Amino acid sequence: MGKVTGFLEIDRQVHKYQPASDRIRHFREFTLPMSDKEVEKQAARCMDCGIPFCHGPTGCPIHNQIPDWNDLVYNGDWDNAIRNLHSTNNFPEFTGRICPAPCEEACTLNLEDIPVAIKTVEQAIADKAYETGHIRPYPPEKKTGKRVAVIGSGPAGMAAAQQLGRAGHDVHVYERESRPGGLMRYGIPDFKIEKHYICLLYTERESRPGGLMRYGIPDFKIEKHYIDRRIEQMQGEGVTFHCGVNVGVDKPVAELLAEHDAVLYCGGSETPRSAGIPGDDLGGVHDAMPYLVQQNRRVGGEPIQSVAWPSHPIIAGGQHVVVVGGGDTASDCVGTAFRQGAVRVTQLDIRPQPPEKEDKLSVWPYWATKMRTSSSQAEGAEREFQVATLEFIGEEGQLTGVKCCEVDDKRKPIAGTEFVIRADLAFIAIGFAGPAAAGVAKELDGEMKIATDSRRSRNVEANDRDYKTSVDRLYAAGDVRRGQSLVVWAIREGRQAARSIDEALMGSSVLPR
Repeated sequence: MGKVTGFLEIDRQVHKYQPASDRIRHFREFTLPMSDKEVEKQAARCMDCGIPFCHGPTGCPIHNQIPDWNDLVYNGDWDNAIRNLHSTNNFPEFTGRICPAPCEEACTLNLEDIPVAIKTVEQAIADKAYETGHIRPYPPEKKTGKRVAVIGSGPAGMAAAQQLGRAGHDVHVYERESRPGGLMRYGIPDFKIEKHYICLLYTERESRPGGLMRYGIPDFKIEKHYIDRRIEQMQGEGVTFHCGVNVGVDKPVAELLAEHDAVLYCGGSETPRSAGIPGDDLGGVHDAMPYLVQQNRRVGGEPIQSVAWPSHPIIAGGQHVVVVGGGDTASDCVGTAFRQGAVRVTQLDIRPQPPEKEDKLSVWPYWATKMRTSSSQAEGAEREFQVATLEFIGEEGQLTGVKCCEVDDKRKPIAGTEFVIRADLAFIAIGFAGPAAAGVAKELDGEMKIATDSRRSRNVEANDRDYKTSVDRLYAAGDVRRGQSLVVWAIREGRQAARSIDEALMGSSVLPR
């Protein structure tokens, strides 16, 4: 696999970033692409390690055949590399950008802190596929005559819909927002994965060079990006998208079941986890997701009001911002606040500051707890560890500060350590506690009495063998079933649920396991 001595001869390299001072001025992606030759050298570092810990239970949840496509890239066979990658992953351009890469943590070379740059190679393969025309419709040879509805167009719903469409079923995806993509479109900032933006294309139309310097008029063009291009591909494969339809409100689930042979619920995990912090009703205190959704809608040229996330305008420009939480959503709030012009951003994490380096022999090949700095945090965030948020303080109903204190190893406040951080805006980003209570969940909990898990999150109960719920012909996959998780897990669940549905409808399945 790769070059036999590649890992000895070639240093690990990954995408570089635009300087923070430049990238916080826009909401576009800021990674600097590597040349094909540079990527091929990184793929050459993939050693024939015998047991590929990078996929399976220790690494990639969708079982990407990482050594195989690394070998293909190393040998310059990009066409077969994308075919191999697509055989397990419908959307490598998504995972290559926003997956935290447990595969790299499990890489044998990570024992020496120099894992193969798997995520960088994956993104390069996906981007190359767009350049070479591999991202095009692959319609089924024949139709089955079966109709399947998918509720939700996030990564689980999209993956399932594409698989079912390619199996020949008539697939209808119902999305309550005006565009497909779910929280992948509206929750993840464009600087991590671009959806839509207006760019300048400097093309020479005159008889002499000079462009703007000579003629002063650029061409404007709206570029379609990853989610939209995949939607177009899926439409070409026979998948129909119904946007602006809030299932459970505009259209009952019972009606979908009556009109289709099977229904797959991929609603996601959207209910913000309650922090129970006094003063959270003050002006300026918000849950993280309405803030992120609002900015994504601005970038996409949509009204900021959303069906699921109604809110008045939230802008961090000129503000002192505090973000409560230490995960990816909190980091996205940090990066968004900087791009809006925040004066200062402080991030509070109740967990102790992790070590700079893990003990490899005790944790490898599993995901390690160690100090990690996201690109957003590197843009200038002040980070406070082992700190609890005691209270939001305000004057005349408006937030003015956040009262905090240090905590012990059991997360109990330490007396005498209280302090106050100035804050004009505060975002609570401590995770999600299950599907949205209204709409689908309300109908399923009410008339249909669907079984849910025993936790307070009320995730839909469906086993990971066939994804069937307690309601006949109703399936569930993604975060609505397993709880808040990664995009890569959502894609896996969507693919597996699609196979289960295909098998139930046809007696056997043409889809891969």
